[in-house]
Amino acid sequence: MDGYDRGFGYGYDMMGGGLGWIAMLFFVLLVLVGVVLLVVWAVRSSTGSGHSTTGAAPPASTGHDEAVAITKKRLATGEITSEQYEEIMRTLGG
Repeated sequence: MDGYDRGFGYGYDMMGGGLGWIAMLFFVLLVLVGVVLLVVWAVRSSTGSGHSTTGAAPPASTGHDEAVAITKKRLATGEITSEQYEEIMRTLGG
């Protein structure tokens, strides 16, 4: 004989049948989930979208402040009239 009738036998592989492949698939999926979570954590920490305790102004108020400053500058340079300035300020709520 060629030795094929010994060892694992016909139809079995080195992983011990179907149960070994299931365990290997579970391990691969676990590693992939870990990599995805690591990438998500890295992106969030690099963009600063997490909670901050620095006391910085929220983005909405920063945008409002910039809009008011731009409106004041446009009034000062004569791009808009005082009536337009008042209307813009009413719209901005300031």
